[in-house]
Amino acid sequence: MPRIDFNGGSVEVLDRGNSEPVVALHCSGSTGAQWLPLAAKLGERRRLLAPDLVGYGGSGPWHGRAAFRLADEAAAVRSLLGRLGRPAHLVGHSYGGAVALHLARTRPERLASLTLVEPVAFQLLRNGEAADQAALDEITSVAGELKDALAAGDFAGGFGRFVDFWSGPGSWTGMPAEKRAAFAPQLAKVVLDFQAIFSDPSEIEDLDGIALPTLLLQGGRTVPASRRICARLREALPAAAFRIIDGAGHMLPITHRDEVDRHIVAHIDANPVQPRRPTWKACNPQQATVTPGA
Repeated sequence: MPRIDFNGGSVEVLDRGNSEPVVALHCSGSTGAQWLPLAAKLGERRRLLAPDLVGYGGSGPWHGRAAFRLADEAAAVRSLLGRLGRPAHLVGHSYGGAVALHLARTRPERLASLTLVEPVAFQLLRNGEAADQAALDEITSVAGELKDALAAGDFAGGFGRFVDFWSGPGSWTGMPAEKRAAFAPQLAKVVLDFQAIFSDPSEIEDLDGIALPTLLLQGGRTVPASRRICARLREALPAAAFRIIDGAGHMLPITHRDEVDRHIVAHIDANPVQPRRPTWKACNPQQATVTPGA
């Protein structure tokens, strides 16, 4: 797979298909392979590019000296978008959705459409209603527990708390032991993901300028924090299409994959990419080096 080098690290990118680009960003603890079934459904007319976000899969850890921010996570993706030579459809789930929302706000000219699957943009819950504050307090407490577990070296306990919050009590212990052993070391990056979100200064008013065709997907049985974020996004982006996946929780791209992928493909089909003049020379993507801000 091609690699993207940027200031602070490098990421690996799953690259499938041809022509019209679709960039898909995974959730915390996952990898770009989360979107492989979507690649199959997009067909030959589309090219899926799904990076392993910093610290996940084949990507390197964060080596920057400053505090980790959403802008740092987005740097490699932003550069990838800039080198495609045409706008791309952007899809993001959970933490990947928060990164996608950041890119839609800061680089909308590089996008053809936006799909947000329960983006965990917790910063949008600030200064909201009582229900928003209650949801923010709950997720802030969970983030604190994860940080404490990391400091104590309890990787399994911390990641287990993370999984059970999103998927329900007992979800962690119900996993095969080998999966738990693979997930637990990723706790350090999950803590950084929370740090990046909570430190983001953007507010709900900052989304007013997003005019992209947008699809917002929510699980019908998701946690309060995701419900409240989706509610706030519907207020900020009134033209966005909104779909609830009945019976699904926060991990709907995994548990209800076919239905979620069907909605994503339909949204992309309805908003074809308008080509623009390429800004880079064609080269072998396996040898491409991407720099931030390109």
